[in-house]
Order: sequence, then C-alpha cells, then structure tokens
Amino acid sequence: MSATPTVQAAPDARAQFLALLATSLHQHTFIKLVLARHVGAEVDLQRVTVKPLTIKGQASLSFVYRYKTRDITRNLALDEALTLIGELLPASFRNAHLLSLNDEVQLEFTKKGKPMLHRNAVQQAREVVTGEHDREKKRYLELSRPFLHDLGVTDKQQALIPAMSRKWKQINKFIEVFSHALSSAPLAADQPVRVADFGSGKGYLTFAIHDYLRNTLQREAQVTGVELRPDMVELCNAAAARLEHPGLKFECGDVRSVVPSAIEVMIALHACDIATDYAIHTGIRCGAAIIMCSPCCHKQIRPQMHSPGLLKPMLQYGLHLGQQAEMLTDSLRALYLEACGYETKVFEFISLEHTNKNKMILATRRREPVAAQALLEKIQALKAFYGVKEHCLETLLRADGLIPG
Repeated sequence: MSATPTVQAAPDARAQFLALLATSLHQHTFIKLVLARHVGAEVDLQRVTVKPLTIKGQASLSFVYRYKTRDITRNLALDEALTLIGELLPASFRNAHLLSLNDEVQLEFTKKGKPMLHRNAVQQAREVVTGEHDREKKRYLELSRPFLHDLGVTDKQQALIPAMSRKWKQINKFIEVFSHALSSAPLAADQPVRVADFGSGKGYLTFAIHDYLRNTLQREAQVTGVELRPDMVELCNAAAARLEHPGLKFECGDVRSVVPSAIEVMIALHACDIATDYAIHTGIRCGAAIIMCSPCCHKQIRPQMHSPGLLKPMLQYGLHLGQQAEMLTDSLRALYLEACGYETKVFEFISLEHTNKNKMILATRRREPVAAQALLEKIQALKAFYGVKEHCLETLLRADGLIPG
C-alpha cells in the first residue's frame, strides 16, 4: 500500500526532485521518468519517456521523444542525461513523474512557475526482486541468453535489470503462450518454422521467439521482424549480426507492404485498427499454423453500429458503446478465423509496452476442416443485429475466395 503522499512547495523542490532522480539511478532503483506538459518550441512534441539502458556495459538512459506521428530515441550516459533533464525542467516541460522501486515522485510547476513536489512511498525494492526470483523456475527463457543483455534486459553479469522486470515477464508470458500453441499446432517436430512478426519494434519478442525455437527447442527457424521505423530495423539487424543469430532478419515495412509467400507463424501485437485484419488475412492466406494478434484501436465497426432497441439504454453511454464495438469487432475476427479452419481463443494478455490493451486473439489451425456455413450464418446474424455493413477482414477474405462471396 502507498503511504500518505507528502506535498512540498519550496524554491528547492526542483533541486530535490533532481537529487531523488540521481539517487535512484545510483542505487539501481530507477524504473522510469516521464516528462509531460510540454511548453517548448516543438509543437508536435507530446512527452519524453526515460528508461534505463546498458550499452557496452555502461549504464545509460534511453530518451524516447513521443511526437504525434513518430518517436525519436536518444541514448545518453548518466551524467549527460541528468544534465539534459535539468535543462528540460521547467524550460520545456512543466511536469515530471519519477517512478522507482522505492517511491513515486512528481514535480509540477504552476502557471507562475512555482515548483511543487509530491512524493508517495511504496514497497521496498527488495520485495519486488524477491517476487521475481520466486517465479524464476517457471521461466521459458534463461537470463543468460546473450540477446537479453544486448537489448538491455540484463546487465553484464547476466542479472535482470530491475527496471526491466516487467518486460522480462512479458517476454516469458509471450513465449509460454507460443509454446502451448506450438505443441498443439499441426506441424511436424522436424519441420522448419517460418515466423513473421509485424510491428516488431525493438525486437524483444522477435529475438525471444527465434532464440526459443533455435536454442531451446533446437528447431530450424526463419524469423522475420517487420517494422516501419528504419532506425529500429537497422538496430535490430545489427544486433542479430553481432549476436550471430542465423535465420533472423528485420525488414522495413508493415503488414500491407511485406507479404510473405508462406509462413507457419504470424504475429501482430498491438496492430492498430484494421491493421489487425490485414495481419489475420495474411496469416490465413499464407496457411499459418499459428496466428497471434493483440488488437487495439477498434475504429471501423463503431461508426456503423446501430444500438438494438433492447440495448439502447446501456449503449447510450459512449464508454459502453466503445466496449461493445471492441467486443463485436474481435468476436467477428475470432469467428472468421473459426470459419477458415482455426481453433480460436480470445483471452487477457499482459499489457505491452506501447498500449494499455491486453487482449490476445490466438488461432491454431485445426487438423481437420470444419463446416464453415453455420459459422458464417452466425456472423451475418451478429452483423445484422448491430447494423454492421462492412468488416475489413471479411472483405479481404472474400476477395481472395477464402470464404464464400
């Protein structure tokens, strides 16, 4: 439980905040810093997120500048990073939120420029680390894997960096889900596995699935990460070459521009709006045995929806209508997958770094075909009930003759 917050308004509140930040870095309790309420010259800049990073054994900080349409990353040594943060407060940002394993501190500046310091004490870092150690035996990957150090998850002693504990948990949960799906998929044990990971980002999960297939399972694997940002593609390809990961590569593009001819596994986590439909369509068209999606931003269906009479009192509230649109969109996706011969599950997954959505659609191709007509009739009944005229995935599947026109 958090203690009662303390609030301090004093001329040295800014200096105290910077001192607490420096202390958390030197004591290795720092998790994240967010700079918000931008007042600088760059109109499109929204916020800056700062996280710990180890580069060639040196403790550093990674600054992610979030703009409306892009992110820019800068990695700085600790001393240089602390100097920069001091320069940004309050000249460019009027709010700073520091999260460490010991406490949570917020610095904000009033309209008149007066600094206010808010501090909440939380559980000690020792308790957090102990919790992770208790679960170590259940991990699907070992912390000793070289790619984890290269990507900043572990230090040079192969110990988990405390601030990356959440990411480490995400990686292992993802591999756990994939492992169970692989065990039930219609793939021969000696069959090479081709994987396409759309929206691979910095490559945490792409490296993890390649390492799991190649090193843990000793299977032949060709894994391709697809990412729109050229700098991320360059970074990941350099890491793959440096770590000598054969069969792992990264390409610049997205689910519409990079179209594999055949794959066994299709991954698209936090694909926005109809990008999820394009990803699922790619997986089905390529005959993937496993399709893993974590959809977000359900925009296509909501404007089409009519509130059925019985549900109007409930759906008059925007939040409820949005939730209903999300549920309908993903239910239709799951049913289309079922109609195309997949066993489909929709379940809660661990939130990923760039989204608060934590739903996963997992589809595994059945060994025997299914009668699609009954499922398609259910789909049409759902669409009619809500007044939905078009669903992107249906349009794509019909165009390729994967479901009846």
